[in-house]
This record gives sequence, structure tokens and C-alpha cells, in this order.
Amino acid sequence: MTDTLWLLCAALLMLLATCWLALSLQSHWRQVFARTDATPAAKRLRAAGWTALLLSALCCLKADHPSMAVLVWFTLFSAAAMTTSMLLSYRPLWLRLVCPPLLRLS
Repeated sequence: MTDTLWLLCAALLMLLATCWLALSLQSHWRQVFARTDATPAAKRLRAAGWTALLLSALCCLKADHPSMAVLVWFTLFSAAAMTTSMLLSYRPLWLRLVCPPLLRLS
């Protein structure tokens, strides 16, 4: 794979990671799914989020040398966190698209 594809994979994984980590919180879960009786599978969402963060870092390392990869990873983290917060603020229902059924209910 080319460096561009590795960086695209890293960006996608980072966005998924921040979305899953946000959805693991009860308040964000209720905001997205609008069901107060349902609880999120918080442990699975957090595990998936942290795994996606790690895979994103590995993709960055595959695309660039380590010092540049760390810089790109932190930049992707900032952009993904801002995107996730904007989605939660303006279009929270769109986060349903990134939460597969396996990660929905405990």
C-alpha cells in the first residue's frame, strides 16, 4: 500500500476510535440513541476504541518515519476529536452509522 492509503486508513481508524470512545459514555449514548432504558456496551466500545487508536498509530508508523508519524497521529487525533464533537453537537444521529450491532447493547 502507498503512504497515502496508510494515512487514509489511519484517519478513518482515528475517527472510528473517537466516535466509539464517545459512545461508551452514557450521556452521549442517550444523545445518539435516545433510549434511556438501554445501556451501551461500554466495555466493548472502549476496547474497540482503544484498539482503533492503536491500529491508527501503526498505520501512521507504516506511512512515515517515527518522528513524523507521531506528529501526524496527534494531528489526526485532534481533527477526529473535533469532528466527533461537532457530530455530537449538530448531527448526533449520524453516529449510529459507526456503531455496529455487536457494540450496541451489553
